[in-house]
This record gives sequence, structure tokens and C-alpha cells, in this order.
Amino acid sequence: MDGLALRNGIGFFKRLLGGSADGLRADARLQTASGSRMLVVDDSPTICAVLGKILGQDGYAVSKALDGESAIELARRELPSLIFLDIVLPGINGFAVLRALRHDELTRHIPIVMISGNPQATEQFYAQRFGADDFIRKPFGRADVAASIDQLVRSGRLAARDVAFERMLALAMSPETEPGNMASLAT
Repeated sequence: MDGLALRNGIGFFKRLLGGSADGLRADARLQTASGSRMLVVDDSPTICAVLGKILGQDGYAVSKALDGESAIELARRELPSLIFLDIVLPGINGFAVLRALRHDELTRHIPIVMISGNPQATEQFYAQRFGADDFIRKPFGRADVAASIDQLVRSGRLAARDVAFERMLALAMSPETEPGNMASLAT
């Protein structure tokens, strides 16, 4: 095995397990509000399941679509906070879905992250030109997804998660917390 193949293989497993090339841990990145709805669009049930699991573990509600037509329907009906959209889909492709969502008054504000396994840089160029907010190349891992969400939060396209408030709420809801100690949680 040559050095490049070895590095690419190791990189794949690092990304899959949450490592990152830029050295930032995925849990140190900004996230959007817990419970936010995410729409995952990919014709591969495996990619839908993996990405859905990553997002679900971070506290997001996930909907999935396996084709472009279903994606447009779900996006209009559920108005998700973020859409992860594959480029190669049966029926209408991801670029056509992106254009349709950007021209629709109901969905034009929704951030869209395009995903593709094609190594050509032209896809990334066209995704940005047609209005995608970010691009993730397959294979991707938890750190790539977290980095994309972090970038969207920092740019103001997604609302930031208030982690301190969520911790305080979790403590307040736990059975061990006595009603008299609620004031101490706020300090």
C-alpha cells in the first residue's frame, strides 16, 4: 500500500470517528438549537442512516428523503432548519432541487449543505453558484458535519445553541434537583 492510500484510509477512519484535520474537536464547535429539524436527502439508505445517526446523537430531529421530489415535498411541509442534499439523485438531481428550493418563497431561507462523492471540484463550484451554503465531500464523518453546522452558526445562517441554558434546564428537570435549589442553578 502506498503512502497516499494509507493516509487517505487513516483520514477516513479519523473523520468517521470524529477526528479532524484542523485539530478542532467536534464537541468544541458551535451547534444550532437542540431539537432543530434536519432534512437528509440521499439516494443511499446507508448515507441517510449514518448522517441521521450523527445528527440525532447531537440532539437534532431528522427527516429523510431518498429522491429529489420527496425532498422538495418534505422541505415545504416541515420547513427544516437545515438540509443536507446529495447531488446525484434519482429523478431530479440535487442541483435542480437546490434551484427549486431557492426559488420557493417558503424554503429560500433554509440553509443547504450539498454532499457528493464525486472528486471533481466543479460540483463544489456549481453548488455554491446555485446558492448552496456549504459543501461536504463523501466520505465524511462527524467532524465534517459539525464543522459545517459550526460555519453556518458563525455566519448567522443558523441560530446558536444556548448550551448553558440547556444544562440549566436539564438540571432543573432532573429528579435529584430540589425545588429550593432552583435559584442556585441560575448563578
